[in-house]
Amino acid sequence: MISITDKTLQDLEFTTVLQTISDRCNTEIGKEKALQIVPLNNKGLLMDNLLQTSEYLSSFSNNNTIPNHGFDNLTKDFKFLSIEDSFLEVGSYRKIASLSETVNVLLLFLKKFQDYYPKLNEKATQVEYTKYIIQKIDEVVDKYGEIKDNASPDLINIRRDMSVVRGKVNQSFGQAMSQYNSLGYLDEIKESFIENRRVLAVMAMYRRKVKGSILGSSKTGSIAYIEPEATLRYSRELSNLEYEEREEITRILKKLSNDIRPFIDLLKQYQDFLSDIDVIAAKAKYARKINAVLPSIIEEKRLFFRDAFHPILFLNNSEKQEKTFPQTIELNRDNRIIVISGPNAGGKTISLKTIGLLQLMLQCGILIPVHERSETFLFDRILTDIGDNQSIENHLSTYSYRLKNMNYFLKKCNAKTLFLIDEFGTGSDPELGGALAEIFLEEFYHREAYGIITTHYSNLKILANELPFASNANMLFDEKSLEPMYKLILGQAGSSFTFEVAQKNGIPYGLINRAKKKIEGGKVRFDKTIANLQKERSKLEKTSQTLKEEESKARQEGKKMETINSKIQEKLERYQELYDANQRLIYMGQKIDDIADKYFNNKDKKVLIGEFLKIVEIENSKRKKATVKEKVEKEIIKKKVIEEVKVKVEEIREVKKENKIKALKLETEKPKVTLKIGDRVRMIDGKAIGTIDKIEKNKAVVNYGMFTSKVTLELLEYVQAK
Repeated sequence: MISITDKTLQDLEFTTVLQTISDRCNTEIGKEKALQIVPLNNKGLLMDNLLQTSEYLSSFSNNNTIPNHGFDNLTKDFKFLSIEDSFLEVGSYRKIASLSETVNVLLLFLKKFQDYYPKLNEKATQVEYTKYIIQKIDEVVDKYGEIKDNASPDLINIRRDMSVVRGKVNQSFGQAMSQYNSLGYLDEIKESFIENRRVLAVMAMYRRKVKGSILGSSKTGSIAYIEPEATLRYSRELSNLEYEEREEITRILKKLSNDIRPFIDLLKQYQDFLSDIDVIAAKAKYARKINAVLPSIIEEKRLFFRDAFHPILFLNNSEKQEKTFPQTIELNRDNRIIVISGPNAGGKTISLKTIGLLQLMLQCGILIPVHERSETFLFDRILTDIGDNQSIENHLSTYSYRLKNMNYFLKKCNAKTLFLIDEFGTGSDPELGGALAEIFLEEFYHREAYGIITTHYSNLKILANELPFASNANMLFDEKSLEPMYKLILGQAGSSFTFEVAQKNGIPYGLINRAKKKIEGGKVRFDKTIANLQKERSKLEKTSQTLKEEESKARQEGKKMETINSKIQEKLERYQELYDANQRLIYMGQKIDDIADKYFNNKDKKVLIGEFLKIVEIENSKRKKATVKEKVEKEIIKKKVIEEVKVKVEEIREVKKENKIKALKLETEKPKVTLKIGDRVRMIDGKAIGTIDKIEKNKAVVNYGMFTSKVTLELLEYVQAK
């Protein structure tokens, strides 16, 4: 049975997580339930909770979105309905029908998609499916929350009579208003409503001339509101019918209540089921926000959180658009206790809280922001001592309070305990407090408890190094800027960088040197050695990170090159096939041309047909029989390759065209030579060279030896003088 004290919940800020989940609930009951989440003692129940949340989380990324689960809180209505002969307001019955309908839709959906949501469906199978409640309410109440006219035969008749009488009321009122308005007795507003009854707005001076009942007057007394005598009789009849309607509705609602009353426990179960789904949905929404997953829950005593984020810090930093640094930590049988050391503000306490909070969240059925390959087992108890615990009310100092807390640890600590202690041993004389802290640590160690502590005490660092199943850890610091890198490194103690940080903050070197002489030389050397080791570790960490990034880039480039090479090879093979096919067609064309030439000379059809059939037979002998499907596929590939070739050819043509235009442009930009008879010339886009024999106006006769041509001078370019 897991035991968590209020102090642990406070130390780990667990209520902040619950409040964030509660804010994501849609219903009042869901919000209350979320705030009451506690660790689960039953492993089977815990796994159900975790898997249900994990299944709901998966619904955000697949096509089978889980239906709405919202409902109105009907707890008070159920209490009232359970009283014999009671009935609810009409709107409440509509809410009950909506509750039942929402549950039915959800039950059918989860049954249909049970392969996607097995654990949620398993929870749903414990709830009864029925349409009876909805049918009974639908017989009486419409979708707007009003009693239907056909809810009973008597109600139909009453409302029919009411409609007739209302018509008579309006008719008689209209006649009276027309009569008295023509006599000039009515005010400009003519009519009004008093106590939901239609009245004439009669000027006070004429009130005695209008027959009817005075129901009121204006604030100034200038208008009297009178219900006409003819209308008054019908109004009384309407009032009687309205009374009968109310009596009939009461009877109908009492009958409906009697029909639903046996299902009160089921309706309570419906509300409980939907509020549970609301909490599961809220946990899933929270998990999506913090990138949470379900790590492996194992029987072996091992806690391994890889790339673990503190959820509260992660959300706060996300809002500020700041980076959150994940931590990786492991506790197992061979390394049960970790002592984290290093300077303040380096992230020791956050690392401590991250492990405690994530383990607590997991044991409460909440997914956690870690790498999916993380794993952990379930602790029976989580003990914490984090922060300043000075109690003014109890007149206890920080150290006294911490000693009291250590006493509680000693009573409860065992092999299934996870303890987390921040600034272990502080609050008293360093030598004496450190010695006592050392004894406490030894005691926790011998009880085989699992734990993480943070400290500045050298004796605790040395002890962690000496104990076989304990180890040191430190938070990395940049050796140059002395800025924290917020990365936890296991296996080595950390220096507090006391003098280095003091020097960085402007404390004179002379004072720092005097301080060094005040303490034991061995301690300074020990701290300095640790500091140097941390600096080396920091350098190695940076180098390792750079190499990893370069390696990753090289892998990506290599994969890209492999993909490109594969595509190029595939294209070359297809182009080769197309080339071979076209070469074969050219060869056949040449053969047919030879046959055509022979036929042209000898006109022998038999030889022509024989030669042609011979070519066809030879070609057919090379063909392989293929199915229609294979032919279609081959034709598609061929068309695709031809299209690709066309595109490439067009690109080449475009390039050639552009080059030609550029060449022509360069030629036109050259200084124009005045051509004369005897000059050697050629066409701008030609190769043949000739000599100008004659020039007439803007044309020249060019002699090419075998023939002459008359060409415009602009189309000729000078080659060489005579």
